[in-house]
Amino acid sequence: MSRYATITVIGRDKTGVVARVTNLLFEFRANIEALEEQVTRGQFSMTLQASWRASRFDEKAFGHGLRALGRELGMEIKWWFTDPKRLQRMALMVTREPHCLDAILESVKTGKLKTEIVAVIGNHRNLQARAEKADLPFHHVAWTNRAKAEDKTLCILEKAQADFVVLARFMKILSPNFVWRFKNKIISIHPSLLPSFPGPQPYRQAYEHGVKIAGVTAHFVSMHLDEGPIIAQESFRIKPGMMLKQIVAAGQKMESKALVNGIKLYLTKQLDVHWGVVKQI
Repeated sequence: MSRYATITVIGRDKTGVVARVTNLLFEFRANIEALEEQVTRGQFSMTLQASWRASRFDEKAFGHGLRALGRELGMEIKWWFTDPKRLQRMALMVTREPHCLDAILESVKTGKLKTEIVAVIGNHRNLQARAEKADLPFHHVAWTNRAKAEDKTLCILEKAQADFVVLARFMKILSPNFVWRFKNKIISIHPSLLPSFPGPQPYRQAYEHGVKIAGVTAHFVSMHLDEGPIIAQESFRIKPGMMLKQIVAAGQKMESKALVNGIKLYLTKQLDVHWGVVKQI
């Protein structure tokens, strides 16, 4: 029998962090199964997945070692134990629009998405009743102060032991401090065929530019707005005479479809991200 853990390391970049952490894991006879690290604007982040034979593993001593190393490096080191055979735990973040949330809830109910929803977090209460009707815990987090709101949200995600996060038309920009903790584990939907029309009001941008084909994009969230690796896209033709309201209505149907498809690809481990590009495997 084996034990599995995910470990995250975040803080100001400095020499030797990877070596210090991996050496500690070696001391505890860990098998490092995956490791990702990056440095952005002087900020270091690393995620490791490791396993041990249960008979060789001293969980208390391991935790003590990680805490001591975090203090010595002046970095945030967190870890949690996982079971690769269990369902992935998904947290949803929402604002006011219900169509993506409804599609996800229906897909989980019918078994199209094999996942466990552990939290619905909203910066408004508009969708609270929908979540509670589905017997899901709803957490209202006001977004008047982003730093405080993100800290509260991270606490909710940690307590719920969420494996990944889906922004189901969540209309706030997440900071690098948040995104680093869930690298390639935050899935969002953007109402344009990225890289075209990033930023606010993409349907209006498409309408004003007179494009003939519009669409939507499910993508991983990165530190740069609407520039994360693309997972899935859906498109539709803008017919002559279509007004902006009609384009929005057509696009919203595609948003739900693309987001659900993107989540399914993630859950079925059909995605590989390399140098910022998603390849379906």
